[in-house]
Amino acid sequence: MITRETIDDIKNRMDIVDVISDFITLKRSGQNYKALSPFNNEKTPSFYVVPAKGIFKDFSSGKGGDAITFVMEHEGMSYTEALRYLAKKYGIELKETVAAQEELEALSARDSLYIVMNFAKEHFKGLLKEHEEGKSIGLSYFHERGFNDRTIEKFELGYALNEWHNLEETALAKGYSAEVLEKSGLVIFKEDQKHYDRFRGRVIFPVHNLAGKIIAFGARILTKEKDQPKYINSPETEIYHKSNVLYGMYQAKNAIRKEDFCFLVEGYTDVISMHQAGIENAVASSGTALTEEQIKLIRRFTENITVLFDGDAAGIKAALRGIDLVLKGGLNVRVLLLPDGDDPDSFSKKRSSTELKTYFQENTKDFISFKIDLYAADASRDPIKKAEAIREIITSISVIPDPIKRSVYIQETSSLLKIQESVLLTELNKILIGERKKQQEKVKDEPEVAPDFSEEFQENTKLDTGGMVQMQERETIRLLLNYAESAVEEQKLIHYLLHEMDEVVFTNPVFGEIFQTFKTLSNEGKAVDEFYFLENGSTEVKKIVADLMTSRYHTSPHWSEKYHIFFPHEKEVIGDVAYSNVLRFKFRAVQKLMEDNLQKIKLATSDADLDKFLTIHEQLKNAEREIAETLGIVIAK
Repeated sequence: MITRETIDDIKNRMDIVDVISDFITLKRSGQNYKALSPFNNEKTPSFYVVPAKGIFKDFSSGKGGDAITFVMEHEGMSYTEALRYLAKKYGIELKETVAAQEELEALSARDSLYIVMNFAKEHFKGLLKEHEEGKSIGLSYFHERGFNDRTIEKFELGYALNEWHNLEETALAKGYSAEVLEKSGLVIFKEDQKHYDRFRGRVIFPVHNLAGKIIAFGARILTKEKDQPKYINSPETEIYHKSNVLYGMYQAKNAIRKEDFCFLVEGYTDVISMHQAGIENAVASSGTALTEEQIKLIRRFTENITVLFDGDAAGIKAALRGIDLVLKGGLNVRVLLLPDGDDPDSFSKKRSSTELKTYFQENTKDFISFKIDLYAADASRDPIKKAEAIREIITSISVIPDPIKRSVYIQETSSLLKIQESVLLTELNKILIGERKKQQEKVKDEPEVAPDFSEEFQENTKLDTGGMVQMQERETIRLLLNYAESAVEEQKLIHYLLHEMDEVVFTNPVFGEIFQTFKTLSNEGKAVDEFYFLENGSTEVKKIVADLMTSRYHTSPHWSEKYHIFFPHEKEVIGDVAYSNVLRFKFRAVQKLMEDNLQKIKLATSDADLDKFLTIHEQLKNAEREIAETLGIVIAK
């Protein structure tokens, strides 16, 4: 268990902008920051960070909270694991107490996998540097590839002994369970009860997530055994989904953000060689076909990508397959083909860092020029092949989601190929219309989903007085979170609202929980603010608090500084705002009571009951009219 002292130290040291910038690229927006949502696929930024309050809010997914919450949500970590990550990031010494047995048993499966994968990484590193076999085979191989000790440490490379049970026996001796070893993919269990290490006699390439935690391994064999594949990789697990991961992204993310573009290569050694040569904004798809999830991962840090492939025929085909998917993901794509016979690993060893960067700058092409050059030789004397080449290019342009970019590429294609722009536009529109029809047919063929008539659905969608009451409940909580200590009528706003709404029963349970917490702690003489809820509240409470503490819109300073048009800040008129909120709350409450009373009138079974409910209705109507006059609201008589 991490001590309270350590937790407080972490919270005092962590900077939310610094923490979140390790995972996505933030852009300043006034005093705050914004970005595309890391939780949903979107075109317009709806993810906001408020440094002054130390909170984030993602309006597209509804997630929100502090830096710890973000790490938990983004990386799927437990609270304790998020604290460990932040402590490591800020160099804070972890002070822990002995956990109770039930707390140890409560470790989630994900936590167990992270722990055993980290153990395996340290085990493989130790074998590489300290074991005779590791040094003579594994370390010698890496040195022969030109990797220096600093690079080997940066990527935490290792070696697995050529033994069937080395890792398994070491792990079991240290208390790791066979079940966790199997779930992690480190040990293979057969139906005939046989079991053995997955990685044997191979150099090891650990795969990191964005937080730097080990989630998988790749391994290369160094001997020429016919029945053994050159590379083997960890299987899919609860913490590792290969379609969501890019090798080297953890080491490359800061350079990608700084350079504002990313090199995409093919394999582990390509990435490592590029980094050692000073090209640190390189990542790899690790031999798998590029996926939409991987493209979204790149887009968190940059919208510019250069696909770098071998110059042979296979490399060219791979480049063509990847380009359209990158374009569809909304990225700006360029292509760099290396000389025939070279790959990024071998090519980077032939030139200095400066020469390498110069070559890349001079030989990188946008995808239109690349495709035109690729088809030029075959199409120059064959009209049919030229027509096919044009369709290939237009097909690539059609997947670009931005219509302005599509238009620019059409103009460029028209100029380079000397084809009328109107002809190209006609072909582009055919493709777009065809795709739209396919989508419409797909929707038409999908089975209809029955309407959701659950109580929660009805409660969230109906536009009645009950919904209006909840809106006022929400506004009350917003005022308490933002201005609890502000002065209203010679007292603090928190005391004013708690007194005026002392007997109010909130219809929304989350708002009611927050209000009751304010009430309880205030009665005990304790101060309470948004940070109390971010630390102690439930997941729903944290979301609500982050939402109510974050605004997507702010008044531009130009209104006052440039145009001398002044708007009062809400804090300056908080007394009027609070008074109006209390009246509106009571107004909506009275309307809700009237609505309920009308139902009783309809269901009255005796004259006595009818007279009683009619009298109540008249009293409520008078109260509604009186509050409406004060608020300046016109109501039907």
